[in-house]
Amino acid sequence: MERYRLKPGDPINLKKIDANDAADWSGKKQEAKDEVKQLNARLDELQEIFYAQGKHKLLIVLQGMDTSGKDGTIRKVFDNVNPQGVRVANFKSPTQKELSHDFLWRVHHEVPEKGMITIFNRSHYEDVLIVRVHDMVSKDIWGKRYELINEFEKLLYSEGTTILKFYLHIDKIEQKKRLQSRVDKPEKHWKFNPADLKERKHWDEYIKAYEDALMKTSTDYAPWYIVPANRKWYRNLVISKILVNKLEELEVDYPKPVADFKDIKIV
Repeated sequence: MERYRLKPGDPINLKKIDANDAADWSGKKQEAKDEVKQLNARLDELQEIFYAQGKHKLLIVLQGMDTSGKDGTIRKVFDNVNPQGVRVANFKSPTQKELSHDFLWRVHHEVPEKGMITIFNRSHYEDVLIVRVHDMVSKDIWGKRYELINEFEKLLYSEGTTILKFYLHIDKIEQKKRLQSRVDKPEKHWKFNPADLKERKHWDEYIKAYEDALMKTSTDYAPWYIVPANRKWYRNLVISKILVNKLEELEVDYPKPVADFKDIKIV
């Protein structure tokens, strides 16, 4: 899965990256789904140990265009994990109080503590994306934020947080299909927001904003993975594999027992 990792400083052209890519799994949708189930089980096992050990912290950042599948990723990849050890933080329009602080203030409140996995459904990257596309702040302001983000993530890393960032890459045709599905199916009407159509008109501007953000903030300590996401089942496979591999690299283990169980009898 390292093929999807963006190396620091590498240039990027999202229009040239195939959002339909499925690598060696092309034509193997059911096999991939079966593999995800096995990875779900392994992730559940590792997350329980991760939580029990209470030593490491894991931050997962999910970003992507509207309908790219952030919610679906959370449901499918973390299907089996104990919710006690996993938390999702959603970042919507900032409140007046949040706006009165620096742009990272509300984000720092949500980072994981030891033993926890925290998922950012959207994140601090909105402050170099939507604010840029809609001219909410000047370029002098948002242009400085890339380095501030890198420094913030380096701080988290230096304090023991493992950071994985996933850009869910869909193309404009796929977004059209997903938006139309929300219009056509009554059970999906609640997910449709007319504002999404206005945002869609800024597709090319968002692509450029994402390219700059990804290129300038993919680091050795907080890498970006550009995940082909037109095929939901392949998206889930890629992210599941990366997560399991990373947790195994951490070599998590249950804490040492606090008692000698040889002499303990329950009566």
